[in-house]
Amino acid sequence: MRYHLAGNIPPKRHTIFKSPEDKFYYEQLFGTEGFHGISSLLYHIHRPTQIKSIGEPKDVTPKIAVEKNVAPRMFKGMNVTPEDDFMDSRKILLMNNDLKMGLAKPRKSMDYFYKNAECDELLYVHQGTGILKTFIGDLEFVTGDYLIIPRGTIYQVELGSDDTVFFVLESHSPIYTPKRYRNEFGQLLEHSPFCERDIIAPVFKEPVDEKGEFLIKVKKENQITDFIYATHPFDVVGWDGYFYPYKFNIKNFEPITGRIHQPPPVHQNFEGHNFVVCSFCARMYDYHPLAVPAPYNHSNIDSDEVLFYTEGDFMSRNHIDLMDFTLHPGGIVHGPHPGAMERSIGKKFTEEYAVMVDPFRPLKITEEALKVEDPSYKTSWLE
Repeated sequence: MRYHLAGNIPPKRHTIFKSPEDKFYYEQLFGTEGFHGISSLLYHIHRPTQIKSIGEPKDVTPKIAVEKNVAPRMFKGMNVTPEDDFMDSRKILLMNNDLKMGLAKPRKSMDYFYKNAECDELLYVHQGTGILKTFIGDLEFVTGDYLIIPRGTIYQVELGSDDTVFFVLESHSPIYTPKRYRNEFGQLLEHSPFCERDIIAPVFKEPVDEKGEFLIKVKKENQITDFIYATHPFDVVGWDGYFYPYKFNIKNFEPITGRIHQPPPVHQNFEGHNFVVCSFCARMYDYHPLAVPAPYNHSNIDSDEVLFYTEGDFMSRNHIDLMDFTLHPGGIVHGPHPGAMERSIGKKFTEEYAVMVDPFRPLKITEEALKVEDPSYKTSWLE
């Protein structure tokens, strides 16, 4: 992340700041990891603490169907059921103590506000357009955008259509870009597959100065609780810092290629505690005269591997549809389907796009996942 400033702020932090009408603005430190992690300072028209009521919590704990999995599996995302409500549409398919992931197919825009109070969120836009509205500004999104939403962000999603699909990842740790691509000052290095210009901060909007009753659904410890606040949460007159939601489009990722097949870490886009997120993008294939472009068989001893197929034709897999998830558990050898290696030889480029998540702790499989599983996948390598 890099420093960003928008709106009006005082010249010195933690000092008196007033409106032209001589009314106090109220400062809020917005950050994670105590007072050690990256943060921003927000300035509100009203105190952001004015709770009018708190409802009964609603339990949304995913129901685990398979606690310990050793089988390769495929889940047909096309068959995940859409829902009108944004939060109801989130179907968690895979999870462990570090993260949850799945699909969301909301059909209606949010008429309330939402805050995840314990997890950073990654929403990958598989299809659709809309606006992510936050308390520090708006991010218009299109197909292919990653929306990175730090925990504690209050937001709404306004949909451009009723067939939007998000790949959803919730992380119990902050989501960062890879540290190995940054120098000691935090700047992205020349060999990084993306640069600061590709990371888009919210467009600042004029603050909303309204009193009344404003519903913010707060998620924490697998419960969603309705908070009614006395003032509109988007009343920020200005902010600055390093901690904010942003977007990054997968087609701005510049693939790293070589004479022979490159390992998956060259595709890394994000990381959290005990997991990485990679972007597989359209790219030139390996250019050694005897190169085999298809990936080699590998075991992933220390991590599970999840691939979400989002665009194009995938040369290493047979019978893969867009929106499918494949899961290959750590320690079990996997590789191209029969014929895929042979088909790849001599090919010059690929137009495929996929999101890969490698968790370093085994994933558990939910009941929602089993509803859309293709049970034939585990034996699909037989010749």
